[in-house]
Amino acid sequence: MNPRTRVKICGITRPEDASEAARLGVDAIGLVFYEKSPRHVSIEQAQRICQALTGFVTVVALFMNPPSEQVSQVLDQVPVDLLQFHGVENAEFCRSFERPYIKALGISGSKDLLSQIEPYTDARGILLDSHATGAAGGTGETFDWSLIPDQLRGSIILAGGLNPANVAEAISRVHPYAVDLSSGVESAPGIKDSALMTQLINEVKRVDC
Repeated sequence: MNPRTRVKICGITRPEDASEAARLGVDAIGLVFYEKSPRHVSIEQAQRICQALTGFVTVVALFMNPPSEQVSQVLDQVPVDLLQFHGVENAEFCRSFERPYIKALGISGSKDLLSQIEPYTDARGILLDSHATGAAGGTGETFDWSLIPDQLRGSIILAGGLNPANVAEAISRVHPYAVDLSSGVESAPGIKDSALMTQLINEVKRVDC
């Protein structure tokens, strides 16, 4: 039996989208606390979104080069399970909050991905996206999956331009631990589309089987 591919839907901005994602069986949702993102949420929004969740859904809080005070404030007021750092945060900063964390790395222009990952030995996961390291994600663009070293393929979280039309190919070629989608299941930035989320889950189940 093939291992099950986990699914994270990032950039949730509405309680009804979180509720629908949970109903469909996603493993995690992402809340963006990066103010320049069109999917940014306030603490009050995040609280309402979390209240709408049912079942065993992991709540991931995404930051990009945040001050430590911002991360602490979110942790104090939002029931976050996992942190995700999308900027140039070093490993010491990521682990300083004593919470499980994911480190996102951009593969564009990367010459030695393994050496970039090496400092983050205690990360719960490494997310690979199509942008350059330190740049914002959410570009909606894929990258050349053949650039991913073989020894990483079963453990990474794959992001970057994924949607219901290409997720099966991505899983078949990369065999990631999880896939992470945002714009690929939206009708507008931050507005998730129930039909697209349904198609996504069906495609993941189909290729896993």
